[in-house]
Amino acid sequence: MSKIAVTGGAGFIGSHVVDRLIKENHDVVVIDDLSSGRKENINDNAVFYEVNICDPYLREVLGKESPESVIHLAAQASVRNSLANPRFDAHTNIIGSISLLESCKDLCIGKVVYASSVGVYGEPQYLPVDEMHPIKPISPYAVSKQTVENYLYYYKKTHNIDCVSLRFANVYGPRQDPNGEAGVIAVFINRLLQDQKAVINGDGGQTRDFVFVEDLAKAVLLALEKNTECNVFNIGTGSEVAIEKLYNNLKKIVDSSLFPIYGEPIGGEIRRMYVNPELVKKELEWMPETDLKSGLKKTISWFRSRKKEAI
Repeated sequence: MSKIAVTGGAGFIGSHVVDRLIKENHDVVVIDDLSSGRKENINDNAVFYEVNICDPYLREVLGKESPESVIHLAAQASVRNSLANPRFDAHTNIIGSISLLESCKDLCIGKVVYASSVGVYGEPQYLPVDEMHPIKPISPYAVSKQTVENYLYYYKKTHNIDCVSLRFANVYGPRQDPNGEAGVIAVFINRLLQDQKAVINGDGGQTRDFVFVEDLAKAVLLALEKNTECNVFNIGTGSEVAIEKLYNNLKKIVDSSLFPIYGEPIGGEIRRMYVNPELVKKELEWMPETDLKSGLKKTISWFRSRKKEAI
């Protein structure tokens, strides 16, 4: 058992990571400014600080709590918002991360697990994408993620902080905000359950690798616990799913007859993406346990229960 700080621990992904850590009997400190996270997501057994990672008070919190490791999930997480305001994206994702890493250096915090993105690869030159694929980000959000990976390498080599970057594919599951984060599954489910048409940006032929949030939380925990030679891992299923097919699968599960509306493509959006997860299978002994159909059913069930609670 150890003490772990989780930035962004009140968010969609962060709260599942916190739940997993507490289930494994770790002491957890949640650091979140609640700009996108929710208080109701926070596990009752975690210590909570409402702090932005760019706030100088962050160092005081870490000094007071003295965690052995940090899981860094806090971020400006929207590609669209990064296109509209790259300066804010860089301030939160890059400057905030440097502030965190400086605090880790000063306070002798030994390990940082960082939430990166497969977006750092840009438009794939080959598929499935492995960790050796060239890095050519095409959005400010992806640029910021790749920049922080470089800083992590620097802090690992210069200050001996064990840093691991996990490049997440498209994460989905319970607690995802259909109005905030760019989670297409949450958006589609929310619209279908309200008997409203969903918008598919582009022709629907674009593909993604969808990984269930509880599986991803396990990968984060393994990255925290295991010592590996590699410090960058893709976290995905290795399966390619077209957005139009995804919508039709959801439509069947929900038992809806609604057809989608096709809108304009989003600038900076990658056409096809799915990852090669062989390295994480080998080094962290992680494999996704939830197939897409089961994960969609679990997510729909959560949205339906949330809808009942609101009535």
